[in-house]
Amino acid sequence: MTGPTDQGVRIGLSVVVMALKDRRAVVLTTQGEDGARALPFGPFDPARDRTFERALRDFVTDQTGFRLGFVEQLYTFGDAGRATPRATPAADRRREVSVGYLALTPDAAEAPTHDARWDAVLDIFPWEDRRADVSRLHAALAEGLDRWAGDDAQRQARARALFALTPDHRWNEERVLERYELLYEARLVAEAWRDIGEPPAVAPLPGMTMASDHRRILATGLGRLRSKLKYRPVLFDLTPDVFTLSNLQAAAEAVSGLTLHKQNFRRGVERTGLVEPTGQLSSATGGRPAELFRFKGVDPQTGAAPGLSLPAQR
Repeated sequence: MTGPTDQGVRIGLSVVVMALKDRRAVVLTTQGEDGARALPFGPFDPARDRTFERALRDFVTDQTGFRLGFVEQLYTFGDAGRATPRATPAADRRREVSVGYLALTPDAAEAPTHDARWDAVLDIFPWEDRRADVSRLHAALAEGLDRWAGDDAQRQARARALFALTPDHRWNEERVLERYELLYEARLVAEAWRDIGEPPAVAPLPGMTMASDHRRILATGLGRLRSKLKYRPVLFDLTPDVFTLSNLQAAAEAVSGLTLHKQNFRRGVERTGLVEPTGQLSSATGGRPAELFRFKGVDPQTGAAPGLSLPAQR
């Protein structure tokens, strides 16, 4: 038996555009259909658009005024029953296949259009910031997860491992998506209640909600970027042409949500051979002038360019 005629397939394109602003990782958002913030998002028209990437670049410029530089494909979100989180913000029953992209820029300029802006990524996922004193948030999170897990040993183990709730579990900053999906399943984020059309039975955790499943897509992008920090020099796609090592460490901390060990981080940067001194000093810190460096780029012979280690403070 066939379903209603409106149950077709719709292909959408979304992009996580990340930058650094005031020592914080930020993401470009626009106004969603339901009033919530959304990632730049648009439909793909097979009859009109030659490629996914060309369509993506065009609608991002239309929606936000920005022109994208380098982008890479993140993931294709197309599972059947993709209603957790909800895949489309409207009462549209067509199956949504969304192709997500990640873009990085060193320039978080003011958005040229009135409804586009830069939002702090860790305001959207406050539990991902391990630097701040968020004891009240962690207490609420642990209480909510404990209530959801109950006597289920498998649920308990999953929550403890993902959120490092006990000393024998180590925090893995890359598992952003898994943590968000667990919180959604436990109905500890507002989108979970929105998608079933019920008022929250318990207070959701702090964190900015997003339209449709865009917070899930953003979690995928943040997790990918955190992972890439360790094996590719992507951090330099977020930094200006010249920088101090303190600037570079602040950028790594803003993305990872970790407080890094200063001397170990600097030694790690030196070992990679990724940067070279410019012979200039910066007095922007207001204190003792700091040496300015630049990214040397990829080795022209081998193409090798390692990532950076993230030596967190104990």
